[in-house]
Amino acid sequence: MVRSGIDRRRGVFILTDTHIPQTSSMTRTVLLVEDDRDIAALVKLHLQDIHCRAEIAGCGQEALTRYAHGRYDLVILDLMLPDLDGLTLCQRLRNGGDYVPILMLTAKSSELDRVLGLELGADDYLVKPFSFPELLARVKALLRRAEALSSRHGEAKTSDERIIRGELAIETDKRRVTLADRELSLTAKEFDLLLYFARHPGRVFSRGQLLDQVWGYGHDGYEHTVNSHINRLRAKLEPNPAEPRYLLTVWGVGYKFAESC
Repeated sequence: MVRSGIDRRRGVFILTDTHIPQTSSMTRTVLLVEDDRDIAALVKLHLQDIHCRAEIAGCGQEALTRYAHGRYDLVILDLMLPDLDGLTLCQRLRNGGDYVPILMLTAKSSELDRVLGLELGADDYLVKPFSFPELLARVKALLRRAEALSSRHGEAKTSDERIIRGELAIETDKRRVTLADRELSLTAKEFDLLLYFARHPGRVFSRGQLLDQVWGYGHDGYEHTVNSHINRLRAKLEPNPAEPRYLLTVWGVGYKFAESC
């Protein structure tokens, strides 16, 4: 099966793709925030291939209303909206209480836009033009990660895991991080990355391995995603990011969490 589409108003071509094998019989509900009806219809059609049912919101206010009254497993959010801008909407959704993964779609390719979106709580981003196989891969990765997170939260209710590394404390059930009794404000992905490191002190991970384990995918060319998250974590975590104590670079290999802090 081959599907393709063109966003005529924005001049964005969405690449064709072949049918994606179905991997799960469980239906998930996705809030798709996209004001272009053609794009929304195509994305909704492709999401059905991985057993995801999409509810479409054509503007930011409609998205807020649907989000407040519905239950969603994922939000796919276009940054270019006619009323609220996507970054503001992302921040409002993330402040809404329960954690739901957010995937941003944007025609803007500047690093600043992507960093702002991640800082405001988005879990991942995809720049137009994009292929539907990549979109579905990102969606499946975020859903798997949310499942694993939910499972870990269930286990945490009985174990209340608390990781102490020097002055750094991570409370997994509350998704709370403190450094010298000062609470750090981390995005969802920054928290997951730090937690993964802290659970494996001294072990060296390549960027590809971190993509697999934390993001749920290992596409070539996306190693910069790891780099940007490491840099932002160091800015929040390290007294001197230029001479890190916690997140160390192993030149030519990747990164590791210090064995003694």
